Amino acid sequence: MHATPVAPRASTAPRPIRVWDLPTRLFHWLLAVLVVFSFVTAKVGGSWTAWHFYSGYAILTLLVFRVLWGFAGNRYARFARFVRGPRAVMAYVRGRTTVAGHSPLGALSVLLVLAALILQAVTGLFTSDDIASEGPLLKLVSGETGALLARLHRWNEKVLIALVALHLVAVLFYQWGRQRDLIRPMLSGDQRHPGLPGSDDARLRWRAAVLFAVAAGLVGWIVNL
Repeated sequence: MHATPVAPRASTAPRPIRVWDLPTRLFHWLLAVLVVFSFVTAKVGGSWTAWHFYSGYAILTLLVFRVLWGFAGNRYARFARFVRGPRAVMAYVRGRTTVAGHSPLGALSVLLVLAALILQAVTGLFTSDDIASEGPLLKLVSGETGALLARLHRWNEKVLIALVALHLVAVLFYQWGRQRDLIRPMLSGDQRHPGLPGSDDARLRWRAAVLFAVAAGLVGWIVNL
């Protein structure tokens, strides 16, 4: 009597999948560098103020691109994939779900940081150092409105610092407390997760290039109004 061969079971062990496409990774690291550069040039002032404005324009371009990429990017970059309601957030906090890419809790951090950066970049278009440099759109508003937007720009800087600090603390907590590496996947693009498909970078890069050109053109038009 011959034994019936048994088909091998599919492995459910975590395997590397491409989660963060190249455009998303470039956005993340360029934004981080420019935010630090903007903070430093704002504090130094003087001849560096012009560079502060240029950095702000570059940040705004990246943010417009990221909003567009949130609708047209790969599956893990799209807002519809990772933005979830309170139930999903609580289920994740209680350890009932695991996800590839942004977690429901991490999505809240992403949205808050993006919103704060957009507010900072937009109000920066209406600010002045009261000496030699002023935002390109300051001429479009009254002096009172310009002063209000300048105050909002300064106050929001403190909010941004708090959000960035919270983001770094969360990354370190997951890195050492939960033994979940969040840094390497944002460099390589790959994350270990069982049973989920990855996303191919190559087919998305031309789309990203077009959307970035659109974002740069839009910001260029705005600052030259």
